[in-house]
Amino acid sequence: MTTTLAHQLAEYAGALHYEDLSRETVHEVKRRLIDSIGCALGAWHEEPCRIAREVASEFSAKNGATVIGTDHQAPPDWAAFATGCCIRYFDYNDTYLSKEPAHPSDNFSAVLAAGESVGASGREMITAAALGYEVQCRLCDAASIRARGWDHPTYGAFSTALAAAKLMKLDSDKTRHAVNIAGVNCAAFRQARVGELSHWKGVAFANAARHGVYAALLARAGMTGPAPIFEGQMGFEKELGVSLGNVAEKFSAPWVPSQLGPASMILKTSIKYWPAEYHSQSAIEAALFLREQISDVKQIKSVLIESHDAAVDIIGSEPEKWKPETRETADHSLPYITAVALIDGEVTERQFQPSRFMDPAIWKFLENVRVERNAELSGIYAEAVANIVHVTLADGRTVTKRVDYPLGNAKNPVSDAELEQKFLRLVEPSLGRERCAQIFEHCWHFDEQNDVRQLMQLLRMP
Repeated sequence: MTTTLAHQLAEYAGALHYEDLSRETVHEVKRRLIDSIGCALGAWHEEPCRIAREVASEFSAKNGATVIGTDHQAPPDWAAFATGCCIRYFDYNDTYLSKEPAHPSDNFSAVLAAGESVGASGREMITAAALGYEVQCRLCDAASIRARGWDHPTYGAFSTALAAAKLMKLDSDKTRHAVNIAGVNCAAFRQARVGELSHWKGVAFANAARHGVYAALLARAGMTGPAPIFEGQMGFEKELGVSLGNVAEKFSAPWVPSQLGPASMILKTSIKYWPAEYHSQSAIEAALFLREQISDVKQIKSVLIESHDAAVDIIGSEPEKWKPETRETADHSLPYITAVALIDGEVTERQFQPSRFMDPAIWKFLENVRVERNAELSGIYAEAVANIVHVTLADGRTVTKRVDYPLGNAKNPVSDAELEQKFLRLVEPSLGRERCAQIFEHCWHFDEQNDVRQLMQLLRMP
């Protein structure tokens, strides 16, 4: 089969060049690089990030990649895993919402590791990052796998394999085999994101990135993979019960025709302004607005959150969300996140410490928080990601706020200055303002860098 999706993805990856990208796409890749680094260094001390770093640091490599925040050179697949855990763990990196939601800046873990291992230039890494975004987002547009019990990092194995293959300059045939190898055992269970959540919720994509880089390394050495991986008798579509439909058409030319230029799906993704699951972002904004209208939070009698189906299903329906016992459950709890925004008047890392989310007073407050489905809000999802928050006070009054496009959404983007402020909140306490300024300078001129090693040195944590 010469027209399989794997063939077309490989040809697309080979035909895409930095010069093809629009100025807007290049700038957005730089913004997401800054955001991903900020999220990674902010979460660097967290337990799963420490565990991943310790395991990766047990192995060294001649042509390896830096484990973020250190000077250790690990095999690139292990470096991708350790860095990916940090980027993702706070649930603060960017988001794409479609038939399947995703966090496409997760691809940077593979781009940084594979790029460093081969001495890729900044321009080559920008191109690979745009490619990773393009592939993952278009697969998310094609079919939902969440509804069938599979987790969104499943698509990430393909996007990271292609990004790594691009940086390793594999030919079309070896790139196709990287896709085949990545796909043959990429399926991740959705159990990572339901019930009482664990460390794995925040590191599942890091594992997909590790697998994607590993697949590219094997393909580079001549390993072949089973085909056709998507359309085969026991391939991806059959086993996961999905049809990728016309997604192949999107990759049948050197790039997708668009007024935004090739590989421009990154421009449709959203940056998180608060460190919580994306479907809660508009509820946070609404709650913080209402907090300013309420003189005494002790007067709050009850809270009703009207939301869309995706938010209710993912973060607003299971009983664990009303009594969170782990950070992972707390940052995936629509009732908790909304309640703590109302009570504390902020949503920062402090709200996701056990002393806060397991406070008996918080659990008592949550007994009077309800989540209901709203058909209108479901109808406009994922174009809008809306929540309506109603707060009933002791005197009988009810105050209400609706937010459709929270700050950071693709239709309400943060400015470069606001993005830098987010980075500083996460990183300045560890590295200081001067080092942060050096990181900004390096990233904003990433297209002028010969490689990524100097940047990785700037990211060393004390």
